[in-house]
Amino acid sequence: MSMQQARTDSKTVPRRVVTGIQNGKSVFVSDGPVPNVHHYEGIPQFMTSVCWTTAATPELPAQEVEAAPPLLFIPPAPGETRLMIVRFPPDSVFAGPGFDPALADQEQATHIPGLAELFEQDNPGMHTTDTVDYDIVLDGEIWLELDDGAVAHLRQGDVAVQCGTRHAWRNRGTRVATMAFVLIGAERRA
Repeated sequence: MSMQQARTDSKTVPRRVVTGIQNGKSVFVSDGPVPNVHHYEGIPQFMTSVCWTTAATPELPAQEVEAAPPLLFIPPAPGETRLMIVRFPPDSVFAGPGFDPALADQEQATHIPGLAELFEQDNPGMHTTDTVDYDIVLDGEIWLELDDGAVAHLRQGDVAVQCGTRHAWRNRGTRVATMAFVLIGAERRA
C-alpha cells in the first residue's frame, strides 16, 4: 500500500481505540481501523461501519474478542447497543450514473443485515427499528424525515434522539454528511 492510499484509507475508515484492564491496570487493547466497515460500490460515497457493540448487561473487564465483527446483525436486542458511523452521500448520487439499485440492495443485505430488511420498498430510506437512537451529526448537514413529510434540518454538532420512530435520513446538501449512531435495543409495546 502506498503512503497516499494509507492517508486516504485513514480518512475514509474510522479509527477505533479500545481500552481495557490487564493485571489491574488500564491499557490500550487495540488501535486501528474499524474492522466492520463497507464502502458501497452501488451507492458512491456511502459508507457504513459498526464500531462497537455491547450485550444487554456488559461485563467489565471486557472480554478480548472482537465486539463488532463484519456481517454483524445490526438491530440490537433489548438492552444491547450498536455504535455506528455512517457517511451519507448527497441525495443527487441516487440519480447519478454510479448508482446501481440492485447492487446497493445486495450490499446492504450483506453488510447491514437485519437493518436492510427494514427499509420500505415503496418509500426508499424510510424504516422503523425497535431502538432508542442517539444520532449525532459529526460533519456536514442532513435532514431527518418523519411521517407525513415532517423534517428537521440538522447540522454538525446537532443531536437527534429517536424513540422507535419511522424515519429516513436525507442528504439534500452538496457534500457527504457523517453521522454517529448509538442504537439501544428496546421492547415495543403493543
